[in-house]
Amino acid sequence: MKNKVRMYCTAFCPYCIRAEMLLKAKGVDHIDKIMVDKIPNGFEDMIELTKRRTVPQIFIGEQHIGGYDDLAALDKRGGLDPLLADT
Repeated sequence: MKNKVRMYCTAFCPYCIRAEMLLKAKGVDHIDKIMVDKIPNGFEDMIELTKRRTVPQIFIGEQHIGGYDDLAALDKRGGLDPLLADT
């Protein structure tokens, strides 16, 4: 089973869209999106969990990856595929 991908995002975030495109290009068929702008206390909950104030905030399994730039850098280093692989 592949690691679950969870992404805290907003409806109109270009970096969220880019992160989703990268993940889908890597074969991720489902991303659990938490729309922080549409749920009560969404931003506050995300900030408490990640200690960051920007979206997207991406988790693969239980590991916090960070934002889009962190995700892209992880991919360039060759670290993304192993995280997405079967456990």
